Amino acid sequence: MRKQIPPEKKCRLVLLFMSSMQPIAALCRTHRINPSDYYRWRKIFLHAGTEALRRAPRRERATKAREQPKKEQQASSDAEKLRILDRFGALKAEGARSCGRWPETARAAIVELIDTASIPKSSAIKLARLTRSTYYRWRKQFRTASPSCKQRLKTRPVRLTDRDHVKEAVFMILHSPPTDHGFNRTTWKVDDLQRALDKSGLALGRHAIRTVIKAAGYRWLKAKKVLTSNDPDYCTKLDNIQRILGSLSEDEGFFSIDEYGPFAVKRRQGRQLVAPGQTATVPQWQKSKGVLIMTAALELSTNQVTHFYSEKKNTDEMIKLLDILLERYRHLKRIYLSWDAASWHMSKRLSERITSNNVMAQVTGSTRVDLAPLPAGAQFLNVIESVFSGLARAVIHNSDYQSISHAKAAIDRHFGERNDHFRRYPQRAGKRIWGKERQLARFSEANNCKDSTYFWT
Repeated sequence: MRKQIPPEKKCRLVLLFMSSMQPIAALCRTHRINPSDYYRWRKIFLHAGTEALRRAPRRERATKAREQPKKEQQASSDAEKLRILDRFGALKAEGARSCGRWPETARAAIVELIDTASIPKSSAIKLARLTRSTYYRWRKQFRTASPSCKQRLKTRPVRLTDRDHVKEAVFMILHSPPTDHGFNRTTWKVDDLQRALDKSGLALGRHAIRTVIKAAGYRWLKAKKVLTSNDPDYCTKLDNIQRILGSLSEDEGFFSIDEYGPFAVKRRQGRQLVAPGQTATVPQWQKSKGVLIMTAALELSTNQVTHFYSEKKNTDEMIKLLDILLERYRHLKRIYLSWDAASWHMSKRLSERITSNNVMAQVTGSTRVDLAPLPAGAQFLNVIESVFSGLARAVIHNSDYQSISHAKAAIDRHFGERNDHFRRYPQRAGKRIWGKERQLARFSEANNCKDSTYFWT
């Protein structure tokens, strides 16, 4: 608490300091007073003497001066509250509520009474025994219904961001490259748009620019890569495959063929569950336990996969796959082979082998082989790619096989279980296969069978 010094002591100190030859600061430190207090006392003493120091403090005088207006304001507030209560009681008596609702005329009078009250609106609403939401709902209803309000709504000026010339100016600059306006960028920023508009003579704020662009439905999106092919006969080959699949009979088979690999047998990375505080790691440099190449064919009608392991990707492996398919599906009248534009898929020896088989088929009635090649650069149309991505996700990622034989055993088991499943539950390739393939295993121009997340060659 601040120390109170009697007026007499103040007077003695002022006289002592004025008669002393010592510095004021030293005297104040000796008597433990603030120098500013001393100079204030001395000023008062010189003007009014000891009697001025005996007067009441300034704070008390100011408090007395404010008491009278407050009393008058309180009396006025009490009178206003009584007036509102009386008026509310009169309205309640005149328009008795029916079915728990106030009549429209009573509601309008109550809203006007609260709006014109000289006390705070919240106090007036409490006196009328209304909730804030009810009062504001009534006020909005009567303001909207009033003729003056309707006239104001009709004559409301058009906002700057809704004016046609503003929109045209914004989008004219937005649809032009930033380099045309002196900005070394390929995409627009709001600040750059604002500066470009200023140069064109239209002063517009950043918030207004964002409002115009958002109101038009524009939004930022990352460009997606479109699946394309550089084959000039793309449409012809695609239509041919779709025609074959659309008219495929029960004694015909359609095979999607490709190679998987080569890939090294070593510790593989992938998604896995780890405990808190742990991190899954895979060494960057590892000694490979061997390399695998797998050649496989997927029959789209029965969803059966035929596969074997190869040392190379060449014509001999394609001829070997053809012989396996002819032996396994000799009950079919015709089989179609569909593969990408790799060189060993279009070799002369393979074509001669297919031609000789077809000549024998005319004589003996055996299985005939027809080709339905995919367009060049369109590996995403190869349906077996989705099966390979499911294989990688199931038994390749997160793997650490000790040898090539262990890896082959896992792959053989995967395809064996998959083939058994579709023998028990027949289903054409076209929907999600066995819950293992992330991509749809179906032939479609819009379908990307090659899942980049779980696939590599």
